[in-house]
Amino acid sequence: MATPMTVTPHHPQGSTDRISSAATYVFAVCRADHPGNFASASRGHAAGGPLRLLTVGGVCAVVQDVPAAEFSEAALRDRLADAAELERCARTHHEVVTAAASAGPTVPLPLATLYLDDERAGTALRENQDRFGAVLERITGRAEWAVKVYMTHSETLARSAVPAPPEKPPPNTQPGPQQRSGRAYMNRLRGRQQLRESQREAALAAGERVGSALRELAVGTVQRRPHGPEVTGKDRTQVMNAACLIADDRIEELTTTIRRLRASPEFKGIEIDVCGPWAPYSFTDGGDLAQHR
Repeated sequence: MATPMTVTPHHPQGSTDRISSAATYVFAVCRADHPGNFASASRGHAAGGPLRLLTVGGVCAVVQDVPAAEFSEAALRDRLADAAELERCARTHHEVVTAAASAGPTVPLPLATLYLDDERAGTALRENQDRFGAVLERITGRAEWAVKVYMTHSETLARSAVPAPPEKPPPNTQPGPQQRSGRAYMNRLRGRQQLRESQREAALAAGERVGSALRELAVGTVQRRPHGPEVTGKDRTQVMNAACLIADDRIEELTTTIRRLRASPEFKGIEIDVCGPWAPYSFTDGGDLAQHR
């Protein structure tokens, strides 16, 4: 016999009525004992109702009633095709996830995870509650940190100072100062190319050292494709783009390790950026729930 499902919507005081023709937008999944205090942190989508918790067994979903017409598949496709609207929706989603994570372990769900009603959202939550429970156990007391390593282009100004090649001398003449100067110019160009290659090799080695140190500290790491100059700018090249799941009681070790690496002579011309803590987006796959709409 199938286990009976109990779906318990938790509405903020004085907000028991749902929006007429509403859909259920799901931001994240937490433990059932999550306090659900969101008022001071985020109100969710402007067109929606108050944020609330939808509890199923030992887990709960952070949800919001939103107008079904504005959040239909067709309407969302049109809205999210606009860059400004996409950024606004993503920022709102992130703010709610961050607010939830500040009060307890939280599994972020993909942007625009929607259900026709609470019953369907609750069914998906029940079908996945064991998996969510295991993920919540894994991330408790831990947070995501972003670590990026860059090679700076300090040689740019020196490269611009290379003199222009001399004019081509007349034919049938003995090598003179101009030709010797031309060969010296080409040698300088080759030297600069070799310098850039050696600097990149050193930067990749530095990135590997950072990655090795992170693997010693982190519960898990995810390596992503480095960003290109359209994101990093022309003055530096990203050689490592990692996300790490690190226990809260090891953050001081992380800080000390990064400080030591930055001070190492091998890291001259290398930048290490560390950013966090974040909700563990890279270590909690909420895609399964998003597929049961």
